[in-house]
Amino acid sequence: MISNRKRTTSSRKRVSRTILRPGRKAPGFSLKSTPDQEVSLSEFRGQPVILVFYPADWSPVCTDQLSLYNEIMPEFEKFNAKILAISVDGIWCHLAFAKERKLTFPLLTDFEPKGKVSQLYGVYNNRVGESARALFVIDGTGTVSWSHIFPDDVNPGAEGILSALENLVGGKQ
Repeated sequence: MISNRKRTTSSRKRVSRTILRPGRKAPGFSLKSTPDQEVSLSEFRGQPVILVFYPADWSPVCTDQLSLYNEIMPEFEKFNAKILAISVDGIWCHLAFAKERKLTFPLLTDFEPKGKVSQLYGVYNNRVGESARALFVIDGTGTVSWSHIFPDDVNPGAEGILSALENLVGGKQ
């Protein structure tokens, strides 16, 4: 009985099941992109923002996912959308990873306090202490227009993001 209870509690703590859903206001945040610079969500008011929460720099799936977004950046730019990628890795790790992968969008550190922004969006994995793999499209008014959480071992690709951006242009923004 006790072991079953522990398993149930443990599985509940994996990832918050309260992912921020479409129609909700996106929580504001400011996170470091370099040791002396911060990026705030509010800087992008008036244009779509793609928030990419991912578990860790250097992991194979994260590397593939972020490299894909970097490659197809012109597709996102057609919608005037900006990408902000967020994980709990430290800023120096982000800088080395971005340089190695030649990423052209900011990697933001949700390191201190650890996972605070991931928690606000309902995608922090308490069991392992990192962000879950999740995507959000925020419209120009700061409202979530699309969100989805994925298994850590799955590269979500860009189809969902591009569909959400097309829906914004189609009159929903």
